[in-house]
Amino acid sequence: MKTKIIKKIGSRLLCIALCMQFFCLVSYAQKDTAKGLLRTAPETENVDADYIMQYMEAFKREKQDIHSLMILRHGKVVAEHWFGNNSADKPHPLWSISKTFTATAIAFCMAEGKLKVTDKVISFFPDKLPAEINENLKKMEIHHLLTMTTGNDVAPNHVRFIQDADWVKGFLSAPVEHEPGTFFIYNSMASYMLSSIVQKVTGEKIIDYLTPRLFNPLGITNVTWEESPQGINAGGWGLSLVTEDLAKMGLFILQKGVWNGKRLLPEEWFDMATVRHTASIPAGQRPENITPDTKEVDWLQGYCYQMWRGRHNTFRADGTGGQYIIIIPDKDAVIVTTAFVQNMQAELDLIWEYLLPAFK
Repeated sequence: MKTKIIKKIGSRLLCIALCMQFFCLVSYAQKDTAKGLLRTAPETENVDADYIMQYMEAFKREKQDIHSLMILRHGKVVAEHWFGNNSADKPHPLWSISKTFTATAIAFCMAEGKLKVTDKVISFFPDKLPAEINENLKKMEIHHLLTMTTGNDVAPNHVRFIQDADWVKGFLSAPVEHEPGTFFIYNSMASYMLSSIVQKVTGEKIIDYLTPRLFNPLGITNVTWEESPQGINAGGWGLSLVTEDLAKMGLFILQKGVWNGKRLLPEEWFDMATVRHTASIPAGQRPENITPDTKEVDWLQGYCYQMWRGRHNTFRADGTGGQYIIIIPDKDAVIVTTAFVQNMQAELDLIWEYLLPAFK
């Protein structure tokens, strides 16, 4: 009799342990969607939890330093997990994911009639232009800033502008060797110029401009964003948010500007912002040095408006060290990671191998 009781208790304890482990992966508590995303079990949205567990085992085996993981399907969180000393309420540096938020500020300015993507860049800064303005600089438009086809042969670096302190002047004085629209080079200062233009036409930093338009409706709080010496948000980097905020942004983009049944931005913006506008190369690379098969490298699938196209008909915001908002329209899904990894392609490879087939 004692043996049966002990076995029964042991079985229940094992069941509880497994449930606790699974609750680390999925929280079933429903939340007010104005503040937090809805949670549900993976199977409810036809997602195979086994693949998620295999993915976590794989990145640990490969020693990828993943800080957090959140998976959404059909608008609901089906898996979430934090690793090491990271937590749900701990903001994470996003690096170049900041660019996607900057582009969204441009979208709101367009919707409010404050600018057009065809506007010339020099038209916003008549007092900061170099003594001689070459023809390529004259042709540069907001569209070219968004697509990183400004015509710079080498991306301007804000560190070089510290001497004269004005980053806008530094960018406008940098050589523009190619006709805008004909040459892609990864260019974080182009994103800073977008931030500068938003501040110029609205009179607000983009962090303040986006607060009532994007952050408040999505329930994104405690936002911080680095600034230049001129008090302009960096645009291309410097934003910090928690993991769920990234998931909200991914869902907002997947839903083409609709949040809780209310349209915040025109659908046409997302049709423009998520398609391939130009051939692309990884950050820090030169076009003449690219030889890998384009089918195997996600950074060679094309560049959108401050986002990248990826394999498997996906697009994403990404940042140095493995920060990702991956949007998968064919699966009605979003995958978010924060991390500190050296090989970001290897991180994506594991996501494609284990998480993509989880969406049944």
